Amino acid sequence: MVPTSPRQPAIGFIFVTLVLAIVGFGLLIPVLPKLIVQFEGGDLATGSHAYGWIISVYALMQFVGSPILGSLSDRYGRRRIILIATAGSAADYVIMACAPSLSWLFVARIIAGFTAGVLSTANAYVVDVTPPEKRAGAFGLLGAAFGIGFIIGPALGGFLGNIDLRLPFWFAAGCSAINWFYGFLVLPESLKPENRRAFSWSRANPIGALLALKHLPAVLGLAEAYFILMVAQNMMFSTWALYTDYRYHWTPLDVGLSLMFVGVLTGVVQAVLVKQLVPRLGDARSVVIGLCISIGAYLCYGQAQYGWMIYLIIFFGALAGISGPALQSYVTKHVPADQQGAVQGVYAGLASLAGIPGPFLATWSFGWAIAPGNRFHVPGIAFFEAAVLIALALFLALRSFRRDTVAAAVAAH
Repeated sequence: MVPTSPRQPAIGFIFVTLVLAIVGFGLLIPVLPKLIVQFEGGDLATGSHAYGWIISVYALMQFVGSPILGSLSDRYGRRRIILIATAGSAADYVIMACAPSLSWLFVARIIAGFTAGVLSTANAYVVDVTPPEKRAGAFGLLGAAFGIGFIIGPALGGFLGNIDLRLPFWFAAGCSAINWFYGFLVLPESLKPENRRAFSWSRANPIGALLALKHLPAVLGLAEAYFILMVAQNMMFSTWALYTDYRYHWTPLDVGLSLMFVGVLTGVVQAVLVKQLVPRLGDARSVVIGLCISIGAYLCYGQAQYGWMIYLIIFFGALAGISGPALQSYVTKHVPADQQGAVQGVYAGLASLAGIPGPFLATWSFGWAIAPGNRFHVPGIAFFEAAVLIALALFLALRSFRRDTVAAAVAAH
């Protein structure tokens, strides 16, 4: 590996890395469900179940890998982990492009899941180079990277998928290869030697990493709400293509364009509104407002009778995007500098863990609700279930903020 670049660490480097990573990921969203249904002989109900299993396997491996990669980044630096995760993504996409059967898709997602440490390490990178009072805006910029990736990725994936369902996988492999090459050449290290610590398996395994949060009450309290919120979000994304195909007869291009619209609005909210609103509202209040908007949006998705209504809901629901950066900002202010990587790894691990029950519950509920002969015909059932979960996350977040406020008042006296 080449020596650490003499460049000054900056958010711009990690921003470009994430944009390329999300473009590759977004390319697959419109086509992966259809490829799986194709492997299942065209049966949408059965294919949705298989799709749920594949997403859950990916999430399980990411849950195992994220705290390991986060702790390794605390010991060896962020740059190496980003390169490892990116190389894993490239290998995953190549295997998927060549997969002759459903079992090979499982193999590919196992590899990709374990090496999917980019997000947690990127978050720790941001913490390394950003002062506490500016972290909400920095995390909003990373959210904008996701938005830009979703502007380009799903629309391009839908276009390429209309030509050939396998073509987006090859394009995604190319994006990951470019991403790795970019990081290898110019991505500087952000973690100072004095902020590094020895690697420990007790912190690196998922359970040990969660238990290590006991001495950080504010972080541990919000972990519950964050996990449930991630379950709900996974439920939405895992059924988006299936739901819109069944209810509105959308093609891969239609799905891609809708997600491109999501990406545009996400980019605007994360890059512009987060910087304006979160400092004025405060981290806690921003989380609460964002979750309330999410509840309303999910209920509307499940009831929308026509496809054009989805775009109206996306427009208003995008404001919920202030909650994620605000929650991350709140957490980082309660974590020491030498533990940021591990804590971000834990939260990334929770997001991964949420990807196990979320897609499984959503796709099986959807498959059951549309099955022939089922009198309980509610195609939007997954969105309704997700809304209930977000309401629970809101309750837990309010409880955590209240406890933290009381603890701070007691400490002050």
